[in-house]
Amino acid sequence: MNDPDTITAWQRLDRRITTSGALRAEDLPALAALGVRQVINLALADHPEALAGEAEQLDRLGIGYTHVPVPFDAPDEAHFAAFRTALEADDGPVHVHCIMNWRVSAFFYRYHREVRGMAEDEAAALLIHQWDPATHAHPAAATWARFIGR
Repeated sequence: MNDPDTITAWQRLDRRITTSGALRAEDLPALAALGVRQVINLALADHPEALAGEAEQLDRLGIGYTHVPVPFDAPDEAHFAAFRTALEADDGPVHVHCIMNWRVSAFFYRYHREVRGMAEDEAAALLIHQWDPATHAHPAAATWARFIGR
């Protein structure tokens, strides 16, 4: 199966890892068809675009679920550590999402640089495919730029 083109802010980082913005119920079968074994959600559960009952819906498809709720205006080291633990818990296909794929892209920027030792230009290209907190006008962008060291 090809990568879905209907999932908000979809991005494939490598053979194992895909990312996106908010998931809808109709997106979940596409993740199962891709062989995704784990979904990590960095969005807050009370966001208006959050998928209600996401964990239960994924469970019915045989997909594990980890929720690491990251307040958009206050990411911290504990969130990054929980993300890293969830990401590294299994070497199977994993999908990581939030609402706009901004939290996720920022976390992966740090992960690629700090853990994988990826070159800055390569990590930045993956980040800015979704957004660049160093140049974005969102009120929380400066917080994110500091958080990821950009």
